Amino acid sequence: MKSGAERTEILHRSLRVSLAASAGFYPFLYWLHEPVLALYALFAPIALGLLSSIPGSGRQRAVVMLKALPVGLVLVALGTLLAVQTWAAVLGMLVVGFLLAFAAVAGPRPAGAAPGLQLFYILACFPPYEPQTLWLRLAGLVFGVVVLALCELFLLPQAPGPTYRTALAEAVATAGGTLAGRIHLSPGDLRAAGARLRLSRFPPAERPAGPGRAARGLSQAGSGARRLLEQLAHLTETGELRLLVRGNGSGPGAGGAEDADTPSRSLLPQVASLCDETGAALRAGRPIPGPERMDEVIDAFQQTRVRQATRNPADVPPVPVLRRQAAVLAVAESARILEISVRVGLDGRRSRPIEPRELFWYAQAPAPQLWIRRFTGNMTLRSVQFQNAVRIALALAAARLVAGSLDLTHGFWVLLAVLTLSRTTVGQTWAAIRIAVAGNLVGAVAAGALLIGLGQHTEAYAALLAPGMLLAFALGPLLGIAWAQGLFTLVVAIAFAQIAPANWQLAEARIVDVVTGSAIGLLCAMLAWPAGARREVRRTMAELLHACNPLIRGTVAALTAVPPGSAPLPPTQPALHRLRLAEAAYDQFRSEPAGSRPAHADWHAVLIAAGQVLLGAHWLPRFDMPATALPPDAADRARAGAHAVADSTVRLACLCTGDQPPPEVTTRSSPASPVGPPLPALVDLDVWLRSLDAQFARIEAGLPDPVRRAARGTTAGDAAGHLSGPRRPGR
Repeated sequence: MKSGAERTEILHRSLRVSLAASAGFYPFLYWLHEPVLALYALFAPIALGLLSSIPGSGRQRAVVMLKALPVGLVLVALGTLLAVQTWAAVLGMLVVGFLLAFAAVAGPRPAGAAPGLQLFYILACFPPYEPQTLWLRLAGLVFGVVVLALCELFLLPQAPGPTYRTALAEAVATAGGTLAGRIHLSPGDLRAAGARLRLSRFPPAERPAGPGRAARGLSQAGSGARRLLEQLAHLTETGELRLLVRGNGSGPGAGGAEDADTPSRSLLPQVASLCDETGAALRAGRPIPGPERMDEVIDAFQQTRVRQATRNPADVPPVPVLRRQAAVLAVAESARILEISVRVGLDGRRSRPIEPRELFWYAQAPAPQLWIRRFTGNMTLRSVQFQNAVRIALALAAARLVAGSLDLTHGFWVLLAVLTLSRTTVGQTWAAIRIAVAGNLVGAVAAGALLIGLGQHTEAYAALLAPGMLLAFALGPLLGIAWAQGLFTLVVAIAFAQIAPANWQLAEARIVDVVTGSAIGLLCAMLAWPAGARREVRRTMAELLHACNPLIRGTVAALTAVPPGSAPLPPTQPALHRLRLAEAAYDQFRSEPAGSRPAHADWHAVLIAAGQVLLGAHWLPRFDMPATALPPDAADRARAGAHAVADSTVRLACLCTGDQPPPEVTTRSSPASPVGPPLPALVDLDVWLRSLDAQFARIEAGLPDPVRRAARGTTAGDAAGHLSGPRRPGR
């Protein structure tokens, strides 16, 4: 059920598109007597205003349309020239279809404009081959797009939606107020504050999803803010945050262990101050001036911890205090990453190298490299964006081949059906096609009756076109795909009846072309990744877990090496790449409707755990590298704990794909308690490993019994089945 605001915007959009389409069609056809010019002036606003879902406010959409205009001109010219032969038009459709569909990796705005740009090539690549009319086609396209952009700007423009930067500022302010003791929220409220930063809660135009530095920085800042609020929620649950905040206030401490935690209570106000400054910078839209000061603060905190741990045994803080300090250190590091991400996101310019360089590699990279990296990173069969682009390109090329080979009348309708009815799964495609064909059948009957009744009275068609567009473009989105297809059939029949003499066979051709395009789209959906993201999310999550395995082992190996610093740090780029692919697959998986078989794997928990692995792999070697070698027994236990947690990633990865885990990892084991002196490096390692172990245990416990039995050596045949279906709504 659409909200009142959505219904209002649909009506406003219908008015803008109808006015822009009419503004060029009527004068060009009836005053200048140029049907080609009129046709392109009519379809340009329909393509970019109706068939495309360009997100954003009226001003943002107008900017996207004007930026898309040069691309549209090139596509119309290319289609006009390649219409000379069917094979040339088919090859052009294959390349154009893939490139425009793959442009979705550049963000929601290029993805939204892609269907309209596809239509520009489709309309031009069909016979008759008339390159002498190219200038008329281009002029009509320019007129239609410019008038539509002006309508977006001045005719009931869409107001800007809530910005991601504002929401991020509120979340950071919540974290700062909690750390300073100004506000007191429950763990659920803190997690809810982080959940409000989920990209699905924002209009597509406001999501930081582009490949540029600003978008990458804000996206990373959003992840950092959610992680910081989750850490604060955990500290609130354990009561540690209350002890720390009360110790910073005017109230007396509780004595004992909490009085011994002076370093934590001195670090926490500085973290709160940093959050306050970061929130203010987000609200002002300007980065924080001056150097990043948290590096020195955290280094001083760690030196204090080391001095405490190397005193007389009687002066060493209790283990609960050391664990609390480890948690505070993680909070400070999260705030540090958050502040740097905001700085990069607000500035947007190239900067000097920022530590850790693996996380902030984009801050010093030139813009062309960022775009190339985004595209090449998705040029893999494991990318859902690549899969979608291949699927739509093959379907459009096949449709163009069939339409050209069979010489179908108005063959571009075949491709239009493929473009508008294709979905990411065969089930979705079939459901859309059934409804669309029924709507087209009713619309074709109505159009045939209209053409028979009005005959060649073009003035009657002219009087019906504008109000017909207004009703069709409003009622279609409001009432569903059947109404949209049926009413659009009426509109195109009325329009073409004015361009050339038409009879009831025009409606017949429309329904034949739609059925042909629907069959081609359904066939491609059956052959090219018919399950959508269901299987892909399993594979990408498994690859992500496999990439986390060497990170866990390598991080602990670097901290326990003899002499310290002699072991190389594990590379994090492979895991970062797998994380991005897994996030993309999960996003599409969440957008697909539920099927008959629900999945029980908590994919979101896998993403959170992988993020914690990456964060620990960076800050543990940076702040916990010991000056002297750790005691041998303690180092052995730390390595054994790392191996136990790393084995959990292998076991979970196998369960994700329905494989039987290797014999050496079928038995679950947890990290052993540390031995030896309570050094900060050992305590921080233990806290990190135990936190990961608990997360992996919760993920595995949430799997259905057949899947968990696979981990104990039973057959895994049922496991893949239980993990393959999409989850219920709200997953």
